[in-house]
Amino acid sequence: MKLTGAQMVCEGLVKEGVGVIFGILGGALLPLYDTLPQYPQLRHILVRHEQGAAHAADGYARATGKVGVCFATSGPGATNLVTGIANAHLDSVPVLAITGQVARPFIGKDAFQEVDITGITLPITKHNYLVMDAAEIPKVVKEAIYLARTGRPGPVLIDLPRDVQIEQAEFHYPAKVDLPSYKPTLRGHPAQVKKAAKLINEAQAPVIIAGRGVIISGGYSELKELAETAQIPVITTLLGISCFPESHALSYGMLGMHGMAYANMAVDAADLIIAIGMRFDDRATAKVSAFAPHAHIIHIDIDPAEIGKNVRVDVPIVGDAAAVLKELNKLVNPAKHIDWVRQLDDWRKEHPLTIIRDTEQLLPQYVVRQIYEATKGEAIIVTGVGQHQMWAAQHYWYDRPNTFISSGGLGTMGFGLPASIGAKVGCPDETVWCIDGDGSFQMTIQELATIVQEKVAVKIAVLHNNYLGMVRQWQEMFYGKRYVATPLSSPDFVKIAQAYGFPALRVEHKKEVIPAIQKAMEEPGPFLIDFNIEPEENVYPMVPPGAALSEVLEGPKKQAKAAKDSAKLPVSNL
Repeated sequence: MKLTGAQMVCEGLVKEGVGVIFGILGGALLPLYDTLPQYPQLRHILVRHEQGAAHAADGYARATGKVGVCFATSGPGATNLVTGIANAHLDSVPVLAITGQVARPFIGKDAFQEVDITGITLPITKHNYLVMDAAEIPKVVKEAIYLARTGRPGPVLIDLPRDVQIEQAEFHYPAKVDLPSYKPTLRGHPAQVKKAAKLINEAQAPVIIAGRGVIISGGYSELKELAETAQIPVITTLLGISCFPESHALSYGMLGMHGMAYANMAVDAADLIIAIGMRFDDRATAKVSAFAPHAHIIHIDIDPAEIGKNVRVDVPIVGDAAAVLKELNKLVNPAKHIDWVRQLDDWRKEHPLTIIRDTEQLLPQYVVRQIYEATKGEAIIVTGVGQHQMWAAQHYWYDRPNTFISSGGLGTMGFGLPASIGAKVGCPDETVWCIDGDGSFQMTIQELATIVQEKVAVKIAVLHNNYLGMVRQWQEMFYGKRYVATPLSSPDFVKIAQAYGFPALRVEHKKEVIPAIQKAMEEPGPFLIDFNIEPEENVYPMVPPGAALSEVLEGPKKQAKAAKDSAKLPVSNL
């Protein structure tokens, strides 16, 4: 049968199980949007900015494990997706972006709203397509979704000229994908798995560092089995949070720049690092030359390009985290490591993070803890980027799998609000809290309109300190308190929320926190709380730029020395 190119796109999305699309229409995508009413299986959510569409698709994909889909028109519509595509690329999120393009006769002639979006996104997509023949659309849609969700997941873009969308062709949807050059390795090499097991069985002070790859693979039970069988402490990266229950006796929190001091100390003292589904990002390793100086390193990752890229590796294993762990667990001997675990417990007692100082000031850590208490840990937490992101990572405890969603690699301010929309749309029965900062929140604040129009019951906590807080903290610690361009004026967030049409409260005192959170939880729809927190509260622990994990600062008493020492260190990008 003959269909238009636009109908073929919709048919392909339906056949691949897509149920939700986030986007904004425009001239170059009108034929596709005009076709959507023919496909009631496809729910379209109208966002207010294309960046919001990409982040919402990202949040949807992370929360559900499905491919998140976003639409945008040509030119500025397509370029507005770029930040969200890059964010998905660095965090390995399966997103399909479909963009409109000018008609074929105008391509390359600087036509109105023409940009080479396939060229622009080439470095930040797994693959992209410019479709010049409607007959190719079924094959392209099938391949694009397959590429996005298999191997190391990531974003794929399809660029559709306007006239291709209205062109008719015979519709033949392929039964399978045929990509001979694309064969992701899922099972680890048996010899390498044996080498890894031997190192684990011989280790006296082993540590597991678990990353987002565990969540992507669904390897929760396999990770838990390895940790419990060999009694190995588990530490996570920022994006690995919620891959291992944080109330577990072997859970030692997050490592890295703002990780737990005891976690960083454990990595520094370990004789074996078992890195699973993580890429040794600089925020996790700090000074690479000083990372885990006494340890052999086993690195399990589905992407061979990540192994050996940042740190030396003794046993590389390419494969899906869950599949590799399943085979590894067959070879690992039961062990105790009593002295090693006791040492970590002693460090945890000596260097506590979870104690919040008793003060009448409204501290952000207290707010996050009360959200945890109110939800009993039974919520999906979505954050933007900044100090609030670290407080949400540190002071909410994640026992349930895949309940922490945040921007890691790109560090995208503005991610939180639209990503929380995607997460709630994808998981309507879950409680979803967006914990954001006043700087990050204002970057995508217009998506409050999307929440109202689409009736998305997200709870929003704005940690409002009138600063671009993370940058201000660096200026305080390393730039002589020269607060250039970080003081931040904000609107009345309560009035803004009410103007958009949903209830909100302002909290200025500690005693108001618990009643406000309870009120938000009781409200069946969306709710916003503007928490006016202590303006110059800093995130600790902190590893200064250029320092090793062992040089972690645990509080402001050491800050003056850190500022002095940092003058001797190469300053990394913030």
